[in-house]
Amino acid sequence: MDEKSANSNSPKKKTSRFSTAGLTVKLKKSHGRSTSQQRWLTRQLNDPYVRAAQQQGWRSRAAFKLIELDEKFKFLRPGLKVVDLGAAPGGWSQVAVFRKATKVVGIDLLAVDPIPGAEIIQGDFTDPENMDILINKLGGKADLVMSDMAPNTTGHAATDHIRIIDLTKDALIFALDILNLQGIFIAKVFQGGSEKEMLDTLKKSFKVVKHAKPPASRKESKELYVIATGFKGKPE
Repeated sequence: MDEKSANSNSPKKKTSRFSTAGLTVKLKKSHGRSTSQQRWLTRQLNDPYVRAAQQQGWRSRAAFKLIELDEKFKFLRPGLKVVDLGAAPGGWSQVAVFRKATKVVGIDLLAVDPIPGAEIIQGDFTDPENMDILINKLGGKADLVMSDMAPNTTGHAATDHIRIIDLTKDALIFALDILNLQGIFIAKVFQGGSEKEMLDTLKKSFKVVKHAKPPASRKESKELYVIATGFKGKPE
């Protein structure tokens, strides 16, 4: 779940390349904003990915993370059935639709504005009833489960790492139940190493497991993405 950057439902371009040219924007101090809010607004105004998302019609700058991962690993093939966990505000679902996925179904606790070509469920993906709803909407099991979910950070690295690993483990448990054979699982983690039990499960369940940090991830961010391909089936 990421910063909202654009309201358009129709992305104009497929590429992630864009110009970073332009003057740096500086905000005047406001008595109505905290220092942290001031920093966040300044960063947003000067972020080339935010500007590119607005220009190209993506819901968030996070769309470029998926585009860049796909450019490297080539997993978004036409015809896939895709589940987008933690879909809000919808950037990743937009990319999947744009890359000609046959079915794209997103789920999030938050409401998501309609996305042409995708269906969005408001609810908890760990609820077994929602698993049945997702399978019904997909018309079968998924070929790709993707998750850009992250919990709110506390500022304590060890705690934040544990919290995102727990969230990613929930996403993996979900993926093991809904993926077709040869399916793909992509999820956000934090640097510091994937939790051993989860990594062991990934290696047992998928033919190839890799980690990557796309250029669109901010330099100061500790986020990484795990890309697991070639689902072999749920381990016993």
